[in-house]
Amino acid sequence: MRSEDRRAPAPEAGRAAAQHDRTELIRRPPGRDPLKLGALRGIPFPVGGDAPRQLLCEEPLAIQVQGGLYAVVIRTPGEEIAHAAGFTLAEGIVRHPADIERIAHCDVEASDVVSLTLTAERHAQIADLLHGHGGLRAACGSGRRWIQDVLRRVAPLEDPASIPVAGVAECIRALCDRQSLRRATRASHACALYDADLRLLALSEDVGRHNAVDKAVGQLFLRAELSRALVMLVSSRISYELVVKAARARIPIILALSHPTASAVELGAKLNMTLATIREHARVRVHRGGHRIRGARPATRRPSTRLAGDPRRNHR
Repeated sequence: MRSEDRRAPAPEAGRAAAQHDRTELIRRPPGRDPLKLGALRGIPFPVGGDAPRQLLCEEPLAIQVQGGLYAVVIRTPGEEIAHAAGFTLAEGIVRHPADIERIAHCDVEASDVVSLTLTAERHAQIADLLHGHGGLRAACGSGRRWIQDVLRRVAPLEDPASIPVAGVAECIRALCDRQSLRRATRASHACALYDADLRLLALSEDVGRHNAVDKAVGQLFLRAELSRALVMLVSSRISYELVVKAARARIPIILALSHPTASAVELGAKLNMTLATIREHARVRVHRGGHRIRGARPATRRPSTRLAGDPRRNHR
């Protein structure tokens, strides 16, 4: 532990006075608290007006598979085991919890390295994926080759159920109400997973939308409850990477607060997925797979359905 980790916090009176000029960054053990108070030492950070008093943490997480480095992701500390599980599911390394022999932190005192050991059978099945792999992952995807590989390995999703368009607004309200990191920092994304009755199953926040998805999916995956998830709601745009993650998790409906990319819509169509966004004034726009959202208008020149209220208003 570095010397600044052992520094005692300033007395309350001194801390309050210091906030008028700058606030001191308080380091915590990795993964213990996703928020860092104030700003970097010596760098002024205004705390008056509408400026948030807390800054979101962004740190690397190394994910090892079979003892070797598979990837390093830049994420908000927290939920590291679920994050690694969801990430490796999206990468096609695991399919079921039974594929994992062991998943744990490499050091009980730190949470910036997670090691996953596959069963011998699963290791033999995906040895080609592990060969020569490794690198840094941030908010970007892995290129067109990754999409082509997904289409070879992932079957189109079936049509198990549908949801009412009126329920979409309530899902968004539930998401907004539970985004504690966003309220504190105005810098995080979120992912929420719902079942066919639109009951909340899992929710995670992170500086990266893809990380939030991995964490939420990983929660259900490790509990062997991922088959219950029908809807994925994200607080961002729908990128092709998020479509891939939902497809790997077998979640057919993706709802978002921003529009999808062209690649996401194209990939969603090939995988028989539903992509819809919430526009201003609480209008639902279905880009693909409208048959899964009951009451939504077909895609025409005005492909939107107005909802009562505007659940986006708390998310601006």
